[in-house]
Parts: sequence; structure tokens; C-alpha cells
Amino acid sequence: MSENLARIKEIIEEHHTIRENVKLVGDSVSDQEALNSLKSTRSDWVPGQLEILSEKQNKLQQTINFLDEGLRNHFAKEEEVLPAVLGGFLMQALRREHQEIGKLIHGANLLVVSTNLEGLSHEELTSYDSKIKQTVSSISRLIEGHADREDIFLEMVRRVLEEGG
Repeated sequence: MSENLARIKEIIEEHHTIRENVKLVGDSVSDQEALNSLKSTRSDWVPGQLEILSEKQNKLQQTINFLDEGLRNHFAKEEEVLPAVLGGFLMQALRREHQEIGKLIHGANLLVVSTNLEGLSHEELTSYDSKIKQTVSSISRLIEGHADREDIFLEMVRRVLEEGG
């Protein structure tokens, strides 16, 4: 029983870390310097703008990969620990959400990796920026909503275990 309590507390704490990692992804997209550069981009490139955007794109890719790896590890831990305390149907629903989050992150990574900024027009850059923002926003909402739902169940289980279950 105390092992379950410790593991549940650990998972709840990881949710806080995950929320911070999601914020990092959002921050890498909305960095004011890069956005200002993107907004001011014209077909006649000002030296340095492409480098700034490429640097921001690389940072975003690294952050997405970091988030993906962290979530995969976290989800594996949940899928090992939580079935015993949450039951089959609830775990099945959580696994589906884990898969949905994984697919969105994979899609975001593909979007970042497959886009070569060099040679894109102002309109194409604006469209790319919009797609990235929408994708990151969707990922953020999904992960945060998922963590919020899990926290409700986990806090309930934690209280029961602390009271001697």
C-alpha cells in the first residue's frame, strides 16, 4: 500500500514537470524575437533573419523531442503502476489519450523536421508559423487536460491510501 502511495505521489509530481515542459514548447514557439523577425520577413531577406528562424526551428525540434521522450517515459510508468489502482476501463481510456498525445507530438515533430525555411515566401513562412502555433496549442491543451483529469483520480486514490485504504 505504501509503495502504491509513493508511486502515485511520484506520478502527480511528474505532472507538474510535464506542465513545465509543455510551457517550454510554447515558449520556444512564441519567443518574441523570432516572431518579430517572422512578421517583418519580406521576400527581400534581411541578413540574419533566416538564421534566427532556423535557430528557433532547431530549438523547437529539440524541445519537442525532449517533451516526447519525457512523456513516453512518464506514460510507461503510469501504464505499469496505475492499472492496479484505477482498474481496466479507466486505464484503457488513459492509454488512448497517451496514444493521441503521442500522435500529435509526432505530427508536430514531422512538421518541424520536414520544413525547410530557406526559400519560403513571406506567405509560406506566415502559414508555417500559424501551423506551428496551432499544433503546439493543441498539444498543450491535450496534455494539460489529460494531466488534470489524471490528477483528479490520483488525488482521490492518494487520499484513500493515506487514510489506510
